[in-house]
Amino acid sequence: MFHDFVYSKIIGAKYFRLSGVFADEDMVSPADTSGHGSHCASIAAGNHVSNANLFGLASGTARGGVPSARIAVYKVCWTTGCETVDILAGFDAAIIDGVDIISVSLGPKNFMRIEYFEDPTAIGAFHAMKKGILTSKSAGNSGPSHYTISNSAPWFISVAASTMDRKFFTNLQLGNGRIFQVIIPLNFFAYFFKYLKSDIKDFPQRNAGNFSEYI
Repeated sequence: MFHDFVYSKIIGAKYFRLSGVFADEDMVSPADTSGHGSHCASIAAGNHVSNANLFGLASGTARGGVPSARIAVYKVCWTTGCETVDILAGFDAAIIDGVDIISVSLGPKNFMRIEYFEDPTAIGAFHAMKKGILTSKSAGNSGPSHYTISNSAPWFISVAASTMDRKFFTNLQLGNGRIFQVIIPLNFFAYFFKYLKSDIKDFPQRNAGNFSEYI
């Protein structure tokens, strides 16, 4: 069941699979089955959410970059990956629909240097640029070393991950009753959630994505 704010936030949704071949795990609809697209959309245009917290820690108001923005969804990735023809079809549809900004979070699974006019996202973004539409694209997951960004076309805005100096404290009590205040490292939560999901067989994992050899 969808809430009213979903209908007011998402103003369009399309999917592309020009081959017509789907895996058994695929949901043949624009729906997000891995959570990656929803995660990226919330960063860009998530509404204000009061009392957001992580197991009671860091309680506050969460929001996306532009909470007033609306979202049009163009699903081009499936269980077996993201095909070049589907990526370009998604770009074409977004351009025809007249979106203001295209946000793309997919790319090579491993770092590779791709010529501009062999890179489907660079090609799609170039055509978007000619129509006055900005494309913001993920920088990938291969950093923070030098020369690890695959999308270096000058008509992209490349968006990298960031970190923060915020610390989460908790008390650790030993068997003898002594109490120590300890810092919980941020990567603890990633391992913790992975543990929680370990009982789910073949739980889908996604990163910044891929094309034909991309996921």
